[in-house]
Amino acid sequence: MRAILLAAGLGTRLRPLTETVPKCLVPIKGQPLLGIWLERLAQAGIGPFLINTHYLASQVDAFIETSPYCKQINLVNEQELRGTAGTLIANLDFFHGEDGLLIHADNYCLADFKAFQQAHHHRPSKCLMTMMTFRTNDPSSCGVVELDEHGVVTGFHEKVVKPPSNLANSAIYILSAELLTRLGADLHTVKDFSTEVLNQFVGQIYNYETTEVFLDVGTPRNYAQANVINEN
Repeated sequence: MRAILLAAGLGTRLRPLTETVPKCLVPIKGQPLLGIWLERLAQAGIGPFLINTHYLASQVDAFIETSPYCKQINLVNEQELRGTAGTLIANLDFFHGEDGLLIHADNYCLADFKAFQQAHHHRPSKCLMTMMTFRTNDPSSCGVVELDEHGVVTGFHEKVVKPPSNLANSAIYILSAELLTRLGADLHTVKDFSTEVLNQFVGQIYNYETTEVFLDVGTPRNYAQANVINEN
């Protein structure tokens, strides 16, 4: 299964670290974050990859050149950021008409990607995508979801004061070929996946909850936690 890794963010909340290092390359226990993603995805049989770049793109280019996965990677530099949905829609041909992954690669994630793919394979027939979720201790800072009894998403609540649950969207998705076709036909002008796409498919999104490590490393506190967390 092919995957687009969104890696062009500015990482403003992690300054001053990200003044000299792109967020996707910040080290977690000595290993660049993007390297962790590529290793774990490849181990799950996922690939090839398309990675978008923008901020400090030359550093990402240099990292990919020395990566053991370099022959499986297409780099797409964006002189102007397209937005999360904009990047996806501009590169729909990358998926060759098949299901594929869309990943916000600025998180530290040790999920079981084989199990994630299996969940997508066994999703309810009405669902056009599978969303990975995780339990958070700070739901008011996240986009949380509500589910029906079949594990289908029935509502989103983006950073509300009193969220109805602590089940949060990880911004990791498996998108069906049908959904990708609809994006290209009907939603080809949208820019943001979270705010302009997800709400179009409420009731058609299957949930897969990971119980493994998942952290948004975009804040100094979470970044520090990622570097000391026990992975077992």
